[in-house]
Amino acid sequence: MHRPRSVTLTLALAGVLALGACGSPSSSSSSGGGGGGGDAAGDSTPVQVGLVYSKSGPLATYGAQYLQGFQAGLDYATDGTGEVDGRPIEVIERDDAGDPAKAVAEATDLIGQGVQILGGSTSSGVATQVAPLAEQNDVLFVSGPAATDAITGINGNTFRSGRQTYQDILTAQSFIGDPAGKSVLVYAQDSAFGQANVAAVTAVLGGAGATVTPLLVPASATDLTPFAVQARDAGADLTFVAWAGETAPAMWQAMGQQGVFDATTVVSGLDLRASYPTYGDQATQLNFLSHFFAEAVDNEVSQAMAERVEAAGGTVDIFTPDGFTAAQMIVHAISEGGDDVNAMIDSLEGWTFDGVKGELTVRAEDHALLQPMFQATLEDQGGTLGPVLVDTLDPEQTAPPVTKP
Repeated sequence: MHRPRSVTLTLALAGVLALGACGSPSSSSSSGGGGGGGDAAGDSTPVQVGLVYSKSGPLATYGAQYLQGFQAGLDYATDGTGEVDGRPIEVIERDDAGDPAKAVAEATDLIGQGVQILGGSTSSGVATQVAPLAEQNDVLFVSGPAATDAITGINGNTFRSGRQTYQDILTAQSFIGDPAGKSVLVYAQDSAFGQANVAAVTAVLGGAGATVTPLLVPASATDLTPFAVQARDAGADLTFVAWAGETAPAMWQAMGQQGVFDATTVVSGLDLRASYPTYGDQATQLNFLSHFFAEAVDNEVSQAMAERVEAAGGTVDIFTPDGFTAAQMIVHAISEGGDDVNAMIDSLEGWTFDGVKGELTVRAEDHALLQPMFQATLEDQGGTLGPVLVDTLDPEQTAPPVTKP
């Protein structure tokens, strides 16, 4: 799907480059032992990969999981050598702190240094700013946990290693079957996050014939009982909850006290393991859509990821696979394309491979990552809440429509 691209930095980006160069960003290099010997041409020049991700900021926990997954995936995909055809992979880490402007500055600085491969983007706002930069400067960009649908098909240089919002919504839909003629309530905070979820559910389920109604709660609200009553009385076939922040425990408690779970099918996204206690006594009454949890998949690749992450002192969590998959994709691109970005892109388009979630496919038309998705519940497992797999949805069941760039 790619087309000819400029390989020069634009004048506007040069100013950002100067800004980025003035800082002192942290960086680290990683290249595994073993291997070596060079390829047929005897080239042992390192291949540089820039990771621009949320090492700090509001999404730092997600960023840490992404990095652990990437390191494990790099070790796995290179058989422990950290090399491709005798060329060490040098990973340069940059912290965007969740700030799109900082991410652009860091990415521009890396491109100015000759880096041809970028990964990362924990935040959707960051990903949508870095993606155009990749196209303008003819570099490969593999976005990470950022779920925005806008990344799919944005340009020929941009790929993704995680799921997208459309796949989340189709997984939620699976709890009620055909949405035509059904009623759906989106229960969320009146914020950019909440409004984005209303828009996504309206586009996906509303577009399939459901009646979608938003119930947006002011972010300043402290008494959530009246809103829980509204959610109960709406009597929707599906209540999709999108909530973030410190009021989540009170919100779930109010829903339980007002009988919302008896009146409607409540579905929300399964988050970090650390978030499970916030569901309170209502935890086992909830239905969860999930793009990953360790108990959902038991294959050779997921076992390899867990072994490597745990050996490094980490724990596999919701965004660990996004980093692992990114490393698999980047190693494949280097192996097939060398230093030729167009050849790297060609190698990824249409590629099907075994991943931590099962079989994954990079759709050639728009670079959507087709992947299994999961239904889950939480159960008390000896005094600790743990996820239980209810159903696995095949990649075709949650495939987003093709987006033309």
